[in-house]
Amino acid sequence: MRLDIKRIEAAVGKIDPVFLNSPQYVCESLSRELGCRIVLKVETVNPIRCFKGRGVETALSGLLSGNGPQKVVCASAGNLGQALAYSGRLRDWPVTVTASSKANQSKIERMKALGANVILVDGAIEEALAAAAEFSERTGAFLIEDSKNLGTCEGAGTIGLELAAFSPSLDAVLIALGAGAMATGVGHAMKSRLPAIEILTVQPEQAPGMTLSFRAGRVVDAGAPDTIADGVAGRYVIPEVLDDLSEVATDAFLVSEDSIRDGMRLLYRCSGLIVEPAAALGIAAILENRDRFRGMTVATILCGGNISTADFEKWVVQPGR
Repeated sequence: MRLDIKRIEAAVGKIDPVFLNSPQYVCESLSRELGCRIVLKVETVNPIRCFKGRGVETALSGLLSGNGPQKVVCASAGNLGQALAYSGRLRDWPVTVTASSKANQSKIERMKALGANVILVDGAIEEALAAAAEFSERTGAFLIEDSKNLGTCEGAGTIGLELAAFSPSLDAVLIALGAGAMATGVGHAMKSRLPAIEILTVQPEQAPGMTLSFRAGRVVDAGAPDTIADGVAGRYVIPEVLDDLSEVATDAFLVSEDSIRDGMRLLYRCSGLIVEPAAALGIAAILENRDRFRGMTVATILCGGNISTADFEKWVVQPGR
């Protein structure tokens, strides 16, 4: 296990307060619909509309003036890049983000609006990461690699500290699983505070790499992802992150694209919240496994709300049209 609860606790003091103490509450209408008490942890009400600011702030905290490079780069499908652009701008550091030319256009525009130099590359997020690594090597910019950089995991773990303090105590937490920063960070923090809690991860069936690897106990190449949940659509598994996940996760779920859309729709109808597909994975898991969660108190982290109006209307408001 690479993570340490003391460092997660220390990360709280390194993160811009705008990202901390996000709303967490029992959503009664959603609970009635699903047959269990649902606690929503809302990570969308901040300047970048996602949880990534916690991890980026933690990772950048080590780059003190005079002791490290004052320019940074990352590869991103959109949310990590927004976080880095926001935090870099606060420090007056140049920020470069490499992204797939097929990335969500609204997220690309948001990264640019926050001041990032966005370089589009052919291919998927893995090709964007290779381009970011090359840029770092060539220019000396500090490379933020989501999940591989421990700060991104331990910053995300501060969400777990907040959820662990929720009353009444939680039986389980459902966490969207991509590269693994949020799942490992939150999982380690919550297990440290609430040893009996179930840490449950959720991925799309059409982007299952980390889940299949977790189940197999080794890295599995699941092939290219094809999901609307672009925030968790990486193909390759980082071995050391898989090791961390194996230490904290109780179980791992895969859900269909239809259930993801249904989860988004239910969140909108019952809570009034507009979320991107990755944020609805926890609700999708309950929809597909109602008996598994009946009567429990379950938290789910709404990890992002960066979705275009056109996509939201297509997937949620007017499905099938």
